[in-house]
Amino acid sequence: MEEALKDNIMGALELVIDPELGVDIVNLGLVYDLDLNESGVLTVTMTLTAMGCPLAGVIVDQVKAALTDIPEVKETEVNIVWTPAWTKDRMSRYAKIALGVQ
Repeated sequence: MEEALKDNIMGALELVIDPELGVDIVNLGLVYDLDLNESGVLTVTMTLTAMGCPLAGVIVDQVKAALTDIPEVKETEVNIVWTPAWTKDRMSRYAKIALGVQ
């Protein structure tokens, strides 16, 4: 996938806010991988901050909605994984400041 398209997708995903933490999923480091196939199906491999998160369905729906305006993406599949486990080390400097994490 070309870098400009990847940046566009990641920018759209920055609009998806983790409802519990109030910070977007990109800056939290929850998005692990993006894979766009030749048919325009984008697979977003991501994790959540906590296993059994009651808002997982909401976040998945928001990811799909955020990507509907990107013409190259015809369909979005969200693959939630637990390996590698998410840690606060994956957060951006912005997210750490916003949440007061050292």
